[in-house]
Amino acid sequence: MPKTLFESDSGAFNDLNEQSYELLVASWSDLESLLHTLLHSPERVNGFEQKIIDIRYWLSDLIAQDSDTALYLMFQVAATSTAGYSTSHALVCATLCQLVAQPLNLTQEELDILVHAALTMNVGMTEHQDRLATQTERPTALQESIIKNHPSLGAEMLRGWGVADPMWLQIVLHHHQPPAETQSLASLNPVQRLTRILSSIDRYAAMISPRKSRAGRTVADSLRAIMGQRFDPKDEVGKALAAIAGLYPPGTVVKLDTQELAIVLRRSTEINHPIVAGVIDAQGQAYERPPVYLTSNGKPKIHSSLPWSALGSSLSHRTLVSLGLFTARQGLRAMQLTQT
Repeated sequence: MPKTLFESDSGAFNDLNEQSYELLVASWSDLESLLHTLLHSPERVNGFEQKIIDIRYWLSDLIAQDSDTALYLMFQVAATSTAGYSTSHALVCATLCQLVAQPLNLTQEELDILVHAALTMNVGMTEHQDRLATQTERPTALQESIIKNHPSLGAEMLRGWGVADPMWLQIVLHHHQPPAETQSLASLNPVQRLTRILSSIDRYAAMISPRKSRAGRTVADSLRAIMGQRFDPKDEVGKALAAIAGLYPPGTVVKLDTQELAIVLRRSTEINHPIVAGVIDAQGQAYERPPVYLTSNGKPKIHSSLPWSALGSSLSHRTLVSLGLFTARQGLRAMQLTQT
């Protein structure tokens, strides 16, 4: 497994600068690249199961350092990835599984299995999933058949690659046939409970991700679709997603009441009033130095959330790096304050 920034002996994170932040971004990119290889060329990989376990450890380490920075980078991956939809979707789902574990009171064993299943649930249609994400026409009859049968094919393929964990295989097999949401999570057996959780996260992640046929939905719309239009959460998983991400998680795009477009940098103590940075001014011009706002102060207010496609190609790589660096530095300061 490649070394992450946080495993280095240089102490770079303790003196975070543009170079060390680029290392962090590269670490996420390397993680995505390894996952892409596993999902697209599994027959050429020795020890497939262990490689998935290694990715789970690596992902957990990155998230544990600072979940806001992880969310910021994850939503950028979902919106801008060039590795293919299947890989970015698997990574987004695995990240969200990791983050909902605490509010859903999962054991470490349950979390490990859930993340393994999230990373591999669509191996039965990897190439087809990439293709479907780029086509504008409706799926063909053959594609519909592949979509319908990919859970059983995926479980069979995983067995062939040496995966023997029965819970992992059962969750992959049934991730599109979860127990009814009228049943509480506590009333379900472990496989049913984890299947329900993964199914909800799978739908949520699919909704926020863009396709050629449509822009990705906003995070707010995705949560409403899972939890009901009146936002009265009956689904415990949707409730947990709202608790850890809110309507405006780091890395998502919002429109302010000043008509500026902004990117959410960090959550605050008021989950739906985050720290944001203006990136496009009211006249539609990109800011050279993005202003940072604490929306809990009431000025400006968030008017709505938007898909990443609303930004077009206005933002430079340098701007995204600067905003991400701010996010990570704020996380470091918060961790230092809790340790003193």
